[in-house]
Amino acid sequence: MNAAILVAVMSVVTILLRALPFVVFRNRTPQYVSYLGKVLPPAIIGMLVIYCLKDISFMAHPYGLPELIGVAAVVGLQAWKRNSLISILSGTIIYMVLVQMAF
Repeated sequence: MNAAILVAVMSVVTILLRALPFVVFRNRTPQYVSYLGKVLPPAIIGMLVIYCLKDISFMAHPYGLPELIGVAAVVGLQAWKRNSLISILSGTIIYMVLVQMAF
């Protein structure tokens, strides 16, 4: 019973937090919110890439090859297909196959 109340309260709070921007900015979106909407997604992706690649050791086997091949696959597929889902999913699969089977 306590768990159900907890889930219900968390659900209501989540819905209210998601609806709040639409209520507050009903008439017009402020310029800084539009700016953040344009610059934050690439900045977050850049930070995730740096975080994922920060522990590569180029001096020890496999010399970062699985990571670099995976990144090259993502970049190549993104340039070719212009589909982030296909690019990221394919790069992840290529990296995992390389780590598990080749290196």
